[in-house]
Amino acid sequence: MSTTQRKPLSRDVIVLGWVSFFNDVSSEMIYPLLPLFMVAVLGASATSLGWVEGVATAAVALLTAWAGWRSDRFRKRVPYVRLGYGLPVIGKGVLIAAVAWPLVLVGRTIDRVGKGIRSSPRDALIADTTTAADRGRAFGLHRAMDSAGAVVGVLLAAVLLWWLTGTPTKGGALAQKEHAETAFRTIFAVAAVLGLAAVGFTFALREPPHEETPHAPAATVGGVGGLSSAYWKVLALLIVFSLANSSDTFLLLRAAQVGLAPWEVVLAYALFSFVYTIVSYPAGVLSDRFGRWPMIALGWVIYAVVYLGLAKTGAVAIWPLLGIYGVYIALTDGVGKALLADHVPRERRGFAIGLFYMATGVTTLISSVIAGELWDRVGPASPFWFGGLAAAAAVVLLVIMRPWRRMELT
Repeated sequence: MSTTQRKPLSRDVIVLGWVSFFNDVSSEMIYPLLPLFMVAVLGASATSLGWVEGVATAAVALLTAWAGWRSDRFRKRVPYVRLGYGLPVIGKGVLIAAVAWPLVLVGRTIDRVGKGIRSSPRDALIADTTTAADRGRAFGLHRAMDSAGAVVGVLLAAVLLWWLTGTPTKGGALAQKEHAETAFRTIFAVAAVLGLAAVGFTFALREPPHEETPHAPAATVGGVGGLSSAYWKVLALLIVFSLANSSDTFLLLRAAQVGLAPWEVVLAYALFSFVYTIVSYPAGVLSDRFGRWPMIALGWVIYAVVYLGLAKTGAVAIWPLLGIYGVYIALTDGVGKALLADHVPRERRGFAIGLFYMATGVTTLISSVIAGELWDRVGPASPFWFGGLAAAAAVVLLVIMRPWRRMELT
């Protein structure tokens, strides 16, 4: 089907795009500053940072399968989406008041609990309202809106950081702990207020009509009825790669460690988000036309190259490496979800996508803790050697297995 013949994407896909846009404006004002806040203001170690991000991701892992199963069973996606976007506002409130890194852990966990509740029902809602021919395009648009919000969020954070601290130089006001702390907490407060806009947009969502499927086996939390062998092969390969994929906060900590000032770290992250934004939608469209696996394989290769580059880089190279990293995310994030949805019947999608989040959440916890320990015990370059080589091994496994030759769409 040519692009000109395609029908417009559904209303819910568009609304969810705006929900994610405003949520990411809010969240990404905080995300690039969080490792700097923890290490420079609260005195946390890289290992503590690894635990915060790992446990927060594990919170997503513990809830996504349950939320997906519930939304499948009761055929209600929207309430879980709304609650999932509401909880992060509370989590940001905890961050504003945090005086020690364990409170950051609490705030991030509340934020990620919200993500765990919303992610599977949201992605299932996108899949429910699209056909297989347009699914990559729909997920690509959603990721593009999400990452556009990230660009706006990090740029807004950079402007506020400059405004609150004066001329942005490495030896300037951010070198003073108390001044930096005031700036960070003010930005967190602005982000919390903006997060309410995302919640407001969820009230424009509508549940799609559902076909009756009385003879379909019931999915349960303890069972996996209706999930094909093709789905499990896809999931297994995505899990293997996720063992190499620690939290992105280590990229930002690396940027600061090699000499970037805090405002430069934020702008470098904005570059990553900008590239992610402009590539996400075309990547989804290309995956509809040429297949999901070629996009994912290329993304994994890019990840390995970027991580190995970060292991050896100086301050100047951080900028292009983070830009290229945005291409990796665009090629794998939305396309990976579309690939999973392709191999699962509609009445199992929430649960199936939830299993993906759960499994990769556990592996991200493991990889993030490993990255933190390597940083503290071996050196700042070591997490990137580990991640780059592990990703390269995943690419080799993908080439050996060649899953695209044996999998048929559901």
